[in-house]
Amino acid sequence: MTSLFDPFTVRGVTARNRLWTSPMCQYSVLDHSGVPQQWHLVHLGSIAAGGSGIVFTEATAVSPEGRISPRDTGIWTDEQAGAWRPIVDFVASQGAVPGIQLAHAGRKASSWPAWGFEDRTGSVPVAEGGWPTVAPSAEAFGDLDVPGALDLAGIEKIVDDFRAGARRAVDAGFRILELHAAHGYLLHQFLSPLANHREDEYGGSLENRARLLLRIVAAVREEVGDGVPLFVRFSGSDWTPGGWDEQQTATVAGWAQEAGADFFDISSGGIQTGIRIPLGPGYQVPFAEHVRASAEVDVSAVGLITTPQQAADIVESGAADAVMLAREILRDPHFPLRAAHELGVDIDYWPAQYLRAQWRR
Repeated sequence: MTSLFDPFTVRGVTARNRLWTSPMCQYSVLDHSGVPQQWHLVHLGSIAAGGSGIVFTEATAVSPEGRISPRDTGIWTDEQAGAWRPIVDFVASQGAVPGIQLAHAGRKASSWPAWGFEDRTGSVPVAEGGWPTVAPSAEAFGDLDVPGALDLAGIEKIVDDFRAGARRAVDAGFRILELHAAHGYLLHQFLSPLANHREDEYGGSLENRARLLLRIVAAVREEVGDGVPLFVRFSGSDWTPGGWDEQQTATVAGWAQEAGADFFDISSGGIQTGIRIPLGPGYQVPFAEHVRASAEVDVSAVGLITTPQQAADIVESGAADAVMLAREILRDPHFPLRAAHELGVDIDYWPAQYLRAQWRR
């Protein structure tokens, strides 16, 4: 037996196993409305049927200007929340816990979708559906446009947008919320000294750089009450000297837990272009292990986790409480069912339609 298939409970919400689906951008809102489409129902629904314990949406913007690209999903209108409802209901009907990642892209917003526009560079022009971007400091990411530095009124709007997005998400039926503070997007931009050069109460010291995230954690917790688990995704490292690192992550994770967060999803990178990351199987697991041990918080690991035994070893070793799967889930949406089969674990949530595949005859 393996603890990979043990349930995991946060604030009364129980995931049936420790194999969870990471947020993954789909760039499939072709009308630029932020409203999830049939693609999202089929994509997330098939993953839920495949046995994941938690199924997270892609990074879902809390405001129009918070989208990574014009084709991203949103949660800033009631129409969007209503469109999420049948997707959430289907995911839950398959036994998975539906989760949403609330996000704001900051200076990485208004960029071209990852597919279909390979010949386009820089920011999407306003005439083609783009918009001016914002950030902690007026410094561009790569060849994207220079963002406007947020003033205090703009920061207040960011907090309010996350609060309102959380409310709509819960009303749409999502059982878990995650704040995206990784991969070089807005909250990570505030956290990292490589992107935050402010001289006010939101810049400089670690306490100041973490202030916006902690305010959002507290605001979301106040808005949704005690019954909704709140995750935070961090980049455990900027992979460059003088940047954000695993110890700052652990410190801020501890503060975030005190402010109302419950669980920490540890990834890495994304704050600057031109940084070489030494990729390899499980290359980000040490960051999750450090945060778990140093801050004494619950964490998940993600990044080139591709086999059932590798995933089981991560959980059983105590490096992480769960694993997030991304590209491997795209290759095989039924990875958890396959993992149970390969590891010899008898689970009771194979879809009836697939029972003939449960054991080889």
